Amino acid sequence: MAHTQDDLDDSLADLRRGFHRIPEPAWCEFRTTARLVSELEDRFEPDELHVGPDALAGEHRLAVPDDADLESWYERARAAGVDEDLLSRLEGGYTGAVAVFRQGDHENGPTVGLRVDIDGLPRTESDDADHVPVAESFRSEHEGAMHACGHDAHMTMGIGTIERVLESEFEGTLKVFFQPAEEVIGGGKAMAESDHIEDVDYLLAVHIGLDHPTGEVVAGIGGFLAVSHLEARFTGEPSHAGGHPEEGRNAIQAMATAVQNCYGIPRHSDGATRINVGVVDAGSAANIVAEEAEIVAEARGETTHLMEYMEEKAENVLETAAAMHDCEVSLTLGAKAPSAESDAEIAALVADSAGSVEGVDSVLDHDDLGGSEDATFLMQAVQQRGGKACYVGVGTDHPGGHHTATFDVDEASLRQGVETLAGAIERIGRERP
Repeated sequence: MAHTQDDLDDSLADLRRGFHRIPEPAWCEFRTTARLVSELEDRFEPDELHVGPDALAGEHRLAVPDDADLESWYERARAAGVDEDLLSRLEGGYTGAVAVFRQGDHENGPTVGLRVDIDGLPRTESDDADHVPVAESFRSEHEGAMHACGHDAHMTMGIGTIERVLESEFEGTLKVFFQPAEEVIGGGKAMAESDHIEDVDYLLAVHIGLDHPTGEVVAGIGGFLAVSHLEARFTGEPSHAGGHPEEGRNAIQAMATAVQNCYGIPRHSDGATRINVGVVDAGSAANIVAEEAEIVAEARGETTHLMEYMEEKAENVLETAAAMHDCEVSLTLGAKAPSAESDAEIAALVADSAGSVEGVDSVLDHDDLGGSEDATFLMQAVQQRGGKACYVGVGTDHPGGHHTATFDVDEASLRQGVETLAGAIERIGRERP
């Protein structure tokens, strides 16, 4: 059925607001996954719909929260009335879905993948009266969690793109990967290691905003920084700081030395490198020499090799800082993601599609992300098998920056994203670049 532009705008806005109300953090997207399954089954008849453990390679999940957090969010979903049979399939944090649609002469057509992420962030949403989700009554129902990066919009564009492609003359297979746990670099690898990626000839991924305004589309984003998360626990010996300071082995001193020296790691001449210590935790009282201290850090690089250089240097800094203050350190390498680049051949088709979308008045062929994303796992999985991949940026005016309490999207961008993606998929089907 044909849609007017206003009908599509309203439908997408309503769908996005429904997702916005129920943000859930990484691997806890129980209610979100259930909502996706409901929308997919009610709106379409997927040829295949894989959910939970069937949607990903569970042994490759990264940064899975502890059992208490998983159980808390699981019970929230149960209390909200999520179907018990479906909920039981997601137990343990096996969230996400892969929807498969075959159209026309699909056996002779390409398989095109679309990856959209589904998790929210563990932060409290603004309750200011002029914050649009407050004014329009779709603020987060989950206090302490928020869709502060636009993943509610990404899910919406995924569903809208399916609808448009099914109405089109595309002949082939469309696979939409509704990926959990992007915010912790946790879900991309699990989906990239699944069987579902193996026959994908072309892959599109999408992100809204990224400091581009409404009406601007970036056809092919690159410059992804490879990233690795590190955790370090320093252990020393407690003592009374006034009476017997010499009997202590100060874990806070080791931690502070490590933090300072991490920032002193030499940058690399081959490209951009980053290091950041984002979390520190230590001590119990001013008069006690601390016996334990912890840090959480990340290393990034313009290439995977450069990230590994920073990771290796950081590990050495942490170990030598502990030794300097007669402490022990336990290192844990957490989630990580590689770098990637968009294929120009696909970006050209995205640009061609975006140029014909009403409301899009600026199309950039390329831009560097300057950050990290675990869609790179899926991009590389397709590219390493001889396929092509492209990461698309859909601009939106947002009053607060990404990950802030006032982040919101201009809902006009939803239709622009849907029409750009659907048009690109049609063109891929025809041209097989």
